[in-house]
Amino acid sequence: MERLQKVIAQSGYCSRRKAEELILLGQVKVNGVVVKTLPVMVARGDAITVNGEALLKEDKEYFVLYKPKQVLSSVKDDRGRPCAVDLVQASSRIYPVGRLDYDTSGVLLLSSDGDFTQYLTHPSAGVEKEYAVRVKGHVTKDVLKQMQKGMTLEGETLRPVVVKLIDFDKEKQISKLEMILKEGKNRQIKRMMQAFGYTVTSLRRTRVGPVTLQGLKIGEHRRLKIHEIKQLMLKK
Repeated sequence: MERLQKVIAQSGYCSRRKAEELILLGQVKVNGVVVKTLPVMVARGDAITVNGEALLKEDKEYFVLYKPKQVLSSVKDDRGRPCAVDLVQASSRIYPVGRLDYDTSGVLLLSSDGDFTQYLTHPSAGVEKEYAVRVKGHVTKDVLKQMQKGMTLEGETLRPVVVKLIDFDKEKQISKLEMILKEGKNRQIKRMMQAFGYTVTSLRRTRVGPVTLQGLKIGEHRRLKIHEIKQLMLKK
């Protein structure tokens, strides 16, 4: 048994204090019955609605992690290297939703919901993934245009990429780019830049759909909000 306000907060709907306010205002139902007093204890499997909106089932957990570099997007590693799931406090068995390279930092989603993971990792999902990229050398307008049109790389067709040059440091000869992809081919950004003769020196994923790194420091995580989950699962 858990306190009702704790269950609501863990779902990502709102804070525990706000949940208490909603309960006292009569905006929460448990198994169809309005509750207006505290404390209220609920069991696993109880149907909870807030303002008429059903909470996600308790056994399904959804997180965003600010993955550091030198951390694997996996559950375990036979070489003993740190894994993303080790950085997230979950009550159920969770898995990374897609992956980030070992030396890439940024937004990594993790969940115990297999349907959620399967949908988001399917090529047809089309969920935007935004990256902050640094490369050696000055990336020209012609290169940007080619990536924006789409390209074929090693026999593989890559969809058009939204890309813009944010800054060029003449002294250090470093270009800062912002790139948005709707597919996640293996090492796609690094391979594209390499094809044009550039080397990626830093790569950070700043957004997946509506989910950003806002409020998180490297290595920190939080539960996804209900509206974020629903937006991620919108059928394209």
